[in-house]
Amino acid sequence: MQNPHRATRADVAREAGTSVAVVSYVINNGPRPVAATTRERVLAAIKKTGYRPNNVARALASGTTKTWGLIVPNIDNAFIASLAHALQQEALANDMVMLLGDSGDSRRRELQLINNMLSQQVSGLFYISVDRHPYTDLLRASGTPFVMLDSVDPALQVSVLRVDEREASRQVTAHLLSHGYGEAGIICGPLEMLNTQERLLGWREALAEHSVQENPQWIFSTPYTREGGYLAAKKMLQGAAVPRALFATNEAQAIGCIRALSEQGLKVPEDVALVCFNGTQQSAYHVPSLTTVRQPVAEIAKAAIVMLAEWNGKAMLREFSHRLEIGESCGCQAAPYSDSEL
Repeated sequence: MQNPHRATRADVAREAGTSVAVVSYVINNGPRPVAATTRERVLAAIKKTGYRPNNVARALASGTTKTWGLIVPNIDNAFIASLAHALQQEALANDMVMLLGDSGDSRRRELQLINNMLSQQVSGLFYISVDRHPYTDLLRASGTPFVMLDSVDPALQVSVLRVDEREASRQVTAHLLSHGYGEAGIICGPLEMLNTQERLLGWREALAEHSVQENPQWIFSTPYTREGGYLAAKKMLQGAAVPRALFATNEAQAIGCIRALSEQGLKVPEDVALVCFNGTQQSAYHVPSLTTVRQPVAEIAKAAIVMLAEWNGKAMLREFSHRLEIGESCGCQAAPYSDSEL
């Protein structure tokens, strides 16, 4: 039968023939030096006794839990998942643990997650809000460092890492229209969301540049999901006419849209040309491959770690360049694909 007794530092000290203080110095690498032979005895005793440091006690003593929190709207979103993965790898590289909270596109759950993270005394928080109206007052009151990973109202005066979503949307739509398409629609997110508004503005700017008339009947607001894109396309197909070109404001919507078009015998790009925002590695492997805007996920993750480490309560802003990745969905011949990040 396994011994239910949990080994303590006193057990290690007895086994090593030294004091509890010396065991603590070895475990914490200080604050006092320990002779090499003594250190070896302590390490051997730790292995023999099966002692594991009490991280809660260490956190109380040091004032840090060596844990960060990450709150996202929906981990099912491929872009969100890729960013969470990159942040997790950077956290491990910095000897930190990352706690993930998925709010499921619910503001109520988002608030619950923030309170839970704060009760866990995380050392810092990375945060993407459901609708870009984050609970910054609560975080400020807690004194916990936090960094937003998307655009929010500048009046909030918080630290933010972002790409220019309006410009990225304008650029990818302009590329789509450069093929000569004279009719364009958009599958966007919920209209009350700030990122939807930014992407709509970019789409409208591109239409104006190419003298393409906006048709309000071809603006389809839907959740940022595959199902959302599918249902929006189904609604579009019930109309009197179908636009020759479409901008889907995220990759999931684009994939759902293509499914709906395929069910009606319509091909991309032959019948409806398509581009999207926030593509991931999946975009290149889709059939047809998607012309999309990609964010430099690995670079953002590295910068987010640095920004949180340098957090001093003052608002910091870091903007990143996006990349237009050419696929087949717009009517172009796709370039050879590479998994490399920006």
